[in-house]
Amino acid sequence: MTRTNFRDELVHVSALQEYVYCPRRYYYQRYHDQIATPYELVDGRSKHAAQSRRGGWTRERYFRSDTLGLHGKIDLVESDRGSLTPIERKRAESGDYYPSDEVQIAAYCLLLEEAIGEPVNVGYIYLYSTDERHAIHITEEHRDAVSKIVSRIQSMSVDSIPPFTDNPNKCNGCSAREYCMPAETAQLEPERAQGTGWEDHA
Repeated sequence: MTRTNFRDELVHVSALQEYVYCPRRYYYQRYHDQIATPYELVDGRSKHAAQSRRGGWTRERYFRSDTLGLHGKIDLVESDRGSLTPIERKRAESGDYYPSDEVQIAAYCLLLEEAIGEPVNVGYIYLYSTDERHAIHITEEHRDAVSKIVSRIQSMSVDSIPPFTDNPNKCNGCSAREYCMPAETAQLEPERAQGTGWEDHA
């Protein structure tokens, strides 16, 4: 494999968050481009744009790493007493962040760490809804999770659709639902719903 082809296989950091939330949803997004841009994403982008103009303190920085198999743009890299810390901003109407958000900020920490050649063991998740930011201390579990998810995404193929999520509540309002059709599939092909939260809907 050439170096150019290797770069083409880099995983965007946002894909990790999508995959952790629901691999099946990410599949449709990646291979079929069948997901409309949700309101939350549009609203989040507008907030990012507004924040980037606030006093010039926000600088969106792009990082990439062939070693990590990752690339992405960090919302804000904060410098405090010589230490660099990535900050990821979330709309978060629930007032909380999710495990998928932790994986995302961990990935940004790893990208920044490689770029500066120094350990980056803390990242922040800022929530617009509460105007608070939460420190995420990056553990070996976070690092392992990023590596494993990158490998899983890189090994995906259009011929292999991931199973249903084991939390049907995630399907409420999901923009991929009309393509995923979990309830219909659970009824018509109950064997495909075995071991998931959808088997009770068969």
